[in-house]
Amino acid sequence: MATWKSRGLRGSALEEFINRTNEKYLENGLALIQKIPTPITPINIDKESRHITLAYFEQKSTVDYIGAVQGIPVCFDAKECNTDTFPLANIHEHQIEFMENFEKQGGVAFILISFTKRDEFYYMQFSLLKKFWQRAKDGGRKSFRYEELDSEFFIKSGGGVLVPYLEGLQKDLNCRD
Repeated sequence: MATWKSRGLRGSALEEFINRTNEKYLENGLALIQKIPTPITPINIDKESRHITLAYFEQKSTVDYIGAVQGIPVCFDAKECNTDTFPLANIHEHQIEFMENFEKQGGVAFILISFTKRDEFYYMQFSLLKKFWQRAKDGGRKSFRYEELDSEFFIKSGGGVLVPYLEGLQKDLNCRD
């Protein structure tokens, strides 16, 4: 049973950007993407503020978001990184297994990474994540570097959308054809 202690709002800016992006995509009829809450059981609650100060996770989470884009099932996780090296410890084996099984069922899995120091977003195809994951399992680097990423999959805000990940998804689909 994993225990949770609040570490502030870590990752909340990226999630807020993605949530607003998803609202825009829904308004425009482009996608229906839902945030998947991580189920927790509260242990301690501050009586004055009514905030949870200690809790445990009820079960392993899968990914942060799941839904459909123009009939294509998608699932993805959102991660923040404040350096040019992303530790694979930020991704859990059960998440890799879920995304792998999701793709076996005809869906598209990916990760959105915010390189906060650079103010850049990256759409990481599951195939690339799997390559880095396997390298680590085989005794190689337990992280990947910014320089190892395909520059084609960096996404820029624009067109009224904060994190236009549908551009990355389109490139991902084009690579699969």
